Amino acid sequence: MNQLTCLIVEDEPLARQLLTDHLQQVPYLRLAEACATPTAALSALQRQPVDLLFLDVQMPEMTGLTLLRLLPRKPLVILTTAYSEYALESYDLDVVDYLLKPITLDRFLRAVHKAYARWEPPFGASVGATPVQAADPTYLFVKDGAQLLKVWWADVLYVEGLRDYVTIYTRQRKIVSLQQLKVLAQQLPTNRFVRIHHSCIIALDAIDVVHKDKVQIGERYLPVSASYAKAFREAVERHRI
Repeated sequence: MNQLTCLIVEDEPLARQLLTDHLQQVPYLRLAEACATPTAALSALQRQPVDLLFLDVQMPEMTGLTLLRLLPRKPLVILTTAYSEYALESYDLDVVDYLLKPITLDRFLRAVHKAYARWEPPFGASVGATPVQAADPTYLFVKDGAQLLKVWWADVLYVEGLRDYVTIYTRQRKIVSLQQLKVLAQQLPTNRFVRIHHSCIIALDAIDVVHKDKVQIGERYLPVSASYAKAFREAVERHRI
């Protein structure tokens, strides 16, 4: 799973900590630094380019919008502020989203999902690759209504997508979450899951029977589309005796 490297620029300590806490709950985000001033942010960006910038609009030294205009290489940007009057100006700068404080986890997740969908990984990076610095995760926290549910990969049977929602079928429950299937697909370990349809991903160890053009998981029959049949068959062959 590829990760976006992030920089937080926020002069308020409590708001900076809240953003840090939210960010650390998202597996595809990695925090490079959390800066309290625009000048500290400029120094941080000289040391290490980032993919996503969480940028406060109103700060003592200069506004976040001024800082953004100074950057020769602009990353994806999510603006944060307690005031709504900068929203129109932010659209001219092609920011990903505009978050009003106090920032809830639900609103934060919606914004970073949009950023991840727009992000282009570095050339040559594998979409399903696990970062070198991170261990292969065995679970993920998934937003379900007003709560976050811990989902263990070993419990997942299959996942279906419909527009901006995914439905995760586990051995215990069904979870509906506001996110795109392509975003979730980039978080799934490729040694455990395989895509069989543009709207369906299954767990290899959940398969009961493989038919000619479908798979059976419990009482459910899921179609294997022609576009994904070759990759699916190759995944099955790796486990065949």
